[in-house]
Amino acid sequence: MQLIIRTYDLELRHTFRISRQSFDHKKVMVIELKQEKISGYGEASENPYYHHKLEDMIADLLSVKSEIERDSFKSLETPEVFWARMYPLLKHNLFALCALDIAYNDLYARGKNKKLYELWGYNINNNILSNFTIGIDSIENMVSKMKDTPWPIYKIKLGTNEDLKIVKALRKHTSAVFRIDANCAWSVEETLSNAVELKDLGVEFLEQPLPADALDDMKYLFKNCTLPLIADESCQIESDVDTCFGLFHGVNIKLVKCGGLTPARRMLRRAQELGMKKMVGCMTESSVGISAIAHLVPELDYVDMDGAILLRKDIAEGVSLENGKIVYSDINGTGVKLLDLKPITIHS
Repeated sequence: MQLIIRTYDLELRHTFRISRQSFDHKKVMVIELKQEKISGYGEASENPYYHHKLEDMIADLLSVKSEIERDSFKSLETPEVFWARMYPLLKHNLFALCALDIAYNDLYARGKNKKLYELWGYNINNNILSNFTIGIDSIENMVSKMKDTPWPIYKIKLGTNEDLKIVKALRKHTSAVFRIDANCAWSVEETLSNAVELKDLGVEFLEQPLPADALDDMKYLFKNCTLPLIADESCQIESDVDTCFGLFHGVNIKLVKCGGLTPARRMLRRAQELGMKKMVGCMTESSVGISAIAHLVPELDYVDMDGAILLRKDIAEGVSLENGKIVYSDINGTGVKLLDLKPITIHS
């Protein structure tokens, strides 16, 4: 098995702003695991909030290249066994492990001549729709973005001095479901007061209103907030699902934060056992990462997989969205085909 690493600088259609940062480009790493004539692909993006840079991901993967490449196709380990072997080597860099795990799941399913959801025994006749995200901007621009992309569900990023004014203005132009993501920017008092008005404005839930470590305050909100609360920054790794129980009504799992599809599936099972709502979200990434998320949808209550449609130009084809509806690829594995676009760097 051969490891190939490509890096890209993805340009967004619009500046993307949340409460703590804004950006126009996103650097990503795409891993290819190649075995004979079959390749599997995985992706992870650079993220300053979680202190992950591409150069560190690449260096960490290249440092264990011999361990990654040791499998032969005839003795290919299951993804669960492969992840367990890689985790001790990459547990300090779960973003890199995520890209590797997605690529391996893709390769393994293609080797079995199956789509990944087929390998898992999932039925994809799931009517869950993905939201489309509206980043923080002037009200005029946020309304314009919404009109440019008519959608049944919008995730609205907040964390400004006029959050309620923004939602009221957007509501005048659509009957779509709203989801609110404050990205840790609110206080307890803001959350409680905002939730009352937001519920009347057709908001489905609030995502991560408080800072990630404000667990005592979340316990109070859980008992008193009029809207359901979904954890994001507070739910990063597997053990966090149990920590979030009794503080949030559900968890939003990000593949890069937990280390890939393999641990994400365990987290979803644990959330199910605890009776929590289950969501998987994306970063700003190409169809490589987005396509992997799509295969988890049969297990989910909500999904946020709009990352690729926020880009000016995608670097891959795969699972796509049509007005929120998930359209699966005919290709096996995760369904990804890497386009012939020149990467910034290649390591092999």
